[in-house]
Amino acid sequence: MSLRSSRMRYVNDLPIYAAFDEGVIDYPGTLVADVPARLNAMMRDGALDMGPVSAFEYALDADRYVLLPDLCIGAREEIVSVLLISSLPPAVLDGVKIATTKESASGRNLLRILLERRYGVRANFVEVDDPLAHARAGEPAMVIGDAAIDAAFEFPSEQVYDLGSLWRDWTGEQSITAVWVARREIFDARVDEVRACLHALTDAYSWGRANRNRVIALAQSLKPRPPGFYEIYYGKLNFTFHSAAQRGLAAYCRELHALGAIENIPPFVPEVIGVA
Repeated sequence: MSLRSSRMRYVNDLPIYAAFDEGVIDYPGTLVADVPARLNAMMRDGALDMGPVSAFEYALDADRYVLLPDLCIGAREEIVSVLLISSLPPAVLDGVKIATTKESASGRNLLRILLERRYGVRANFVEVDDPLAHARAGEPAMVIGDAAIDAAFEFPSEQVYDLGSLWRDWTGEQSITAVWVARREIFDARVDEVRACLHALTDAYSWGRANRNRVIALAQSLKPRPPGFYEIYYGKLNFTFHSAAQRGLAAYCRELHALGAIENIPPFVPEVIGVA
């Protein structure tokens, strides 16, 4: 059986996966698309073998996984698709209920880090099915993915707080929302297949960078946005797990540990898996 691989069910992964969607490159495994929280659970339960998981899922149980090189999902400054919507500034949200998505552990914990460690406030997080609806009702809410992009167009700019920008302003580091991993037992037993899948992914990302217009056209067909939006959006994201991204992951893990959200600070340098 081929390796079962995760894939985020948002347009933010298209610079990597568009080559597979367009039939340009074959993926030597099975791709399973879902929201991050569901993919995390499937990876944890052994229903998936490798692929992106939230940065928080990796930090929470790093012994279960092998951190893979080359790819991540993050941002140098603005994430754009991980937002706090609030008529009140973050520094005065102590004790306030914040509606949060069930779809992203990384985003929720990044918001917790910023509120508690940067602003010294403790909010009351409440998971809801549709945090954007709560934001529209005037309640503070954290939204991610395509709903966050919708919110950025809908709400006044003074009510929209990009968590990537807040993190960068505070730490000087990039934000990392997802990393590529393999379950440790899969890596140990089937490293050649893991390597083949990773090579296909990096080839697909190279194709995406060389064919930006096709990536943007695919994104527009899936989720139409105003002209020029995807050029700006994808330009803000980072998909390369280079040293700056690794430092961002390390900083995130250190802050999680300082909060008591994780027991140990995990490795942030990926495994070297060599060539086939």
